[in-house]
Amino acid sequence: MLKAKLHDGHRIDVEVHGKGPSLLLPVNPQPAEGAKAEEMRKWGVDPALGRSLIDGLSDQYRVIAFDYEGHVLKIPKPHTLTPTNITRDLLAIADSVEAESFAYYGYSWLALSGMQLALRTDRLTALIMGGFPPIDGPYQEMLRVTMATHERSISAQEPSNYSQQTSDEFDWSNVEVTMNEAQTKQFVTLYQELQNFNDRAAQAQLTCPRCCFAGAADKIDYGKRWGDVQVDIVGPLINKRSEIEALGWDVHIVDGLDHTQAMQAANVLPIVRPWLDAKLIRNQ
Repeated sequence: MLKAKLHDGHRIDVEVHGKGPSLLLPVNPQPAEGAKAEEMRKWGVDPALGRSLIDGLSDQYRVIAFDYEGHVLKIPKPHTLTPTNITRDLLAIADSVEAESFAYYGYSWLALSGMQLALRTDRLTALIMGGFPPIDGPYQEMLRVTMATHERSISAQEPSNYSQQTSDEFDWSNVEVTMNEAQTKQFVTLYQELQNFNDRAAQAQLTCPRCCFAGAADKIDYGKRWGDVQVDIVGPLINKRSEIEALGWDVHIVDGLDHTQAMQAANVLPIVRPWLDAKLIRNQ
């Protein structure tokens, strides 16, 4: 177990598993237990997601695992969670384990963080974005959702009974905010910083091998309480697939899966593992 110093001076635990080409993997390497594990299962999330990804990759790769999302929820960065600072953090983590060059896989906002990283360093050997499109990303929609989430965290709404639902019947419009004001503000900060980001124009700066994927059902409709916003993750991968591929991306669409389902190790590894093997192992 190592520690890396982040942009705000706080430190994050970093674990290294296996040998081979380095891979930055922002996941929690420790399986959740007890009530937390049960709550995750109700959302359709594997409590051992991070560990499952590590185990599925560490036989051929030097997996550098760190729970970045868990860290920013535990120690929020309401005014400093910007693309530049996230890149600083990711590079500090790589430096802490002496990874001069490395691949990166991230999902959802950690996927878009990977693209921001790729635009700011020449150390990346491969980039995999899951659950967020490389062009036509829903940056405006996510700002509206995160601003609504922040406003509700300030107003301290009463807890909902969403924990009684299963992932199959989950109604996103009825989810209550469980994060505090500082936790939600940091994501407002992130998406505010990205409002003028032109992801299509940025493609010319990306040079490493890159892959993106999403579930075919990855489209979330948020109700009035969230600004009547639709966050369409898979749409660009379907409608602009030929353009994305022409820009140098390998595109995968996973049939029948939503945002939560597509991030599970059983669905991620069949995409990520052979792609990394082809780009990093066979080309050695």
